Amino acid sequence: MKKLQEEIIEFRNKRGWDEVHQEKDLALSIVLESSELLELFQWKSSEEAVKQNKQEMKDEMADVLIYLIQLASKLEIDLEEAAKNKMKKNAIKYPEPASLR
Repeated sequence: MKKLQEEIIEFRNKRGWDEVHQEKDLALSIVLESSELLELFQWKSSEEAVKQNKQEMKDEMADVLIYLIQLASKLEIDLEEAAKNKMKKNAIKYPEPASLR
């Protein structure tokens, strides 16, 4: 994850985009790219959408991840640590059903 973050930040910096990639704008971009991903499912079953649009889905998911990594960098948040901590909270909030143990 750290190497990917470094590559994304280097790419951004080499293009002089750091100044325009403010926190609000990155958050907005995450929502917009997520909406583009969602649009690929519109009026289709999940199976049909994936069959027709898998490459586009990969691209939109990558866009979301790239913006998310940039936002985390700006906010000095370790996404891997944050995700692990959130999973611990989720395990408490949503315990495993006894029937699945």
